[in-house]
Order: sequence, then structure tokens, then C-alpha cells
Amino acid sequence: MTPAPVRPALIVFDLDGTLLDTHADLVESLNHTIAALGLEPVSYDDLTHLVGQGARVMIERACRLRGHPLESDAVPPLVERFVAHYAGNMPGRTEPYPGLVAAMDRLTSAGYRLAVCTNKMESLAYGLLDKLDLTGYFEAITGGDTFEYRKPDARHLIGTIDRAGGDIGRTVMIGDSINDIAVAKNAAVPSIAVPFGYSDVPVSSLDPDVIIMHYDELMPELVERLLREYPDKVAV
Repeated sequence: MTPAPVRPALIVFDLDGTLLDTHADLVESLNHTIAALGLEPVSYDDLTHLVGQGARVMIERACRLRGHPLESDAVPPLVERFVAHYAGNMPGRTEPYPGLVAAMDRLTSAGYRLAVCTNKMESLAYGLLDKLDLTGYFEAITGGDTFEYRKPDARHLIGTIDRAGGDIGRTVMIGDSINDIAVAKNAAVPSIAVPFGYSDVPVSSLDPDVIIMHYDELMPELVERLLREYPDKVAV
């Protein structure tokens, strides 16, 4: 019997702090939003403690940081204010991290599939990637509101893999923060961490399978090594 062909590997990326350096625009839109409450602006140094769970949580955290916890009914209009400002100014100063586009070209040329799994709202993720002419690289783009669950819930990553036509046994997750490494562990797929994003702790402390310092290191050989070694690691 002829063995079944090996399906192409799927590389799933987080968005903010992994694919794209979005910090300047996130801070600007967040400060625009909390200014409606008369609150002092936040800075880039605050961002690592605020991002990761989508716009609503980011706004709530920023308000608590400024000593102004929100009642639940106060949040929706602030989210609308944030989304309108952020979407209306895309792509702003956001840009891909150095070496990313070359890495994606290298991977897709070698037959790999790519996807995005982010806790950012799906419409904002699509809009931003489209403005940067990057949507064509991805088989699927899922956000924090695509499903009823979000990272680090394994079902967010598994749903992304399904939408991309991937195989969970041939998937690698790349991210910059605890949600990304945790969702990979929860879904039992190998993880690659990048240290240049928005984690509030060193990514080494999150126990990813590999850390790359630059996208020049993201080679097909690295992906295949991770996929080959990971089942043994899980078994141990």
C-alpha cells in the first residue's frame, strides 16, 4: 500500500508583537480612548501589561492602571471609540518585524502554509494585514471574536488549524507572550517564541520549544526538526 502523502506543515503566527510591530498605534488609539475619561496617557512601557486579550481587556486594564476601574456598561462605548480610531488610522506606523516577509516567502516557497491566530478582533486583524498587503500569505486569520473562545484556550488554535486546512500533528505556533506559548502547550503543538514583542516577562521563562532572535532563523529545517522531535518530548 502506498503511504499517504505528508501534509504540508502549517505555521501559525500571533499578530501583535509577533508578525507586526503595532505598539505605536495601539498606544495612540488606547490613549485616544481613555482621554474621553480624562485619564493620563499610558506609555510603551505599560503596553506589555495591557495587551494580549483584545481591545476590551486592554481598555479595562488601562483604566485600572490609571485608578479608574470601569463598570461593565461603560466599556462598550469605549471599545467603539478605540476601534473607530484604530481602524481609521490603519496601518499608521505599524510594520512587519525585520526579516518577516522574507521568512514567509521562504516558507511558502517550500510548500508550507501560514495562518494567524490572534486575540485582536478579527475585523481589525484582517484590516491591518490587508492595508499592509499581507493577507495573501495566510490560509486563515482568526481573532479573539472569531469563536466563543480565545487563546490560551486550545480550541482557538485548533479552530484556526481547521480553517487553514492544516493538520494539528504538522503545526507550529509562533508568538511573543504567555497566551501564545500556553495555547501551543494546551493544543499539544510545538512553539517558537520571539523576544522582541510585548511579553511582560522574558519569553525564556514561558518554556517555549525554541526561541528565535530574528526571522532570519525561521527556516524550513527548524520547523521540520520541531515537528520531528515534539512527539518524543510529549511522550516524556
